[in-house]
Amino acid sequence: MFCRLGAPKLSDLNFLSRPVPTRPGPAQKLLAFEMTDSILIRPLAEEDYAEWRPLWDGYNAFYGRHGDTALAEHITQTNWRRFLDPDEPVFALVAEDQGAVVGLAHYLFHRSMTRVEHVCYLSDLFTVPTQRGRGVGRALIQGVYGQAKAAGASRVYWQTHETNAAGRQLYDKVAKHQGFIVYSLEL
Repeated sequence: MFCRLGAPKLSDLNFLSRPVPTRPGPAQKLLAFEMTDSILIRPLAEEDYAEWRPLWDGYNAFYGRHGDTALAEHITQTNWRRFLDPDEPVFALVAEDQGAVVGLAHYLFHRSMTRVEHVCYLSDLFTVPTQRGRGVGRALIQGVYGQAKAAGASRVYWQTHETNAAGRQLYDKVAKHQGFIVYSLEL
């Protein structure tokens, strides 16, 4: 039995043949594109914090993390720094409509035991409630698909709560439910 103590750092993975996708260099650009007449999907920028934060808080509230059960502030701040850190494999897109940020998608790349290429995990997806039904969520998912394809990933996947009926209606149109059930244990 092999056991490795401690979590590997990205720099520890240099022996692998294909690096984890990172921030683009001068010759590369993260994709930004129009998804509808007025919705622009683009990478998160440092100046988006004031508009991103209420979306992040809304996303967490949707899943019951608010008030006494809210995420600790240092978790939010750590996530924010990771999105902007070129050494982190964690990324964020925002949906912008007429200059206002109306949705977010957070995603990351990782290795898989069932394929050689990286896979992309869509971790968080949220649209301002007043903007739902306009295609913002679909545009963000399509944006993640585009980023994953550009990074050479072979699959995008995500999970949602079984009670998220509205989200699941969209997800059933843009992906296939594979029937898996998620198990988890807090350590």
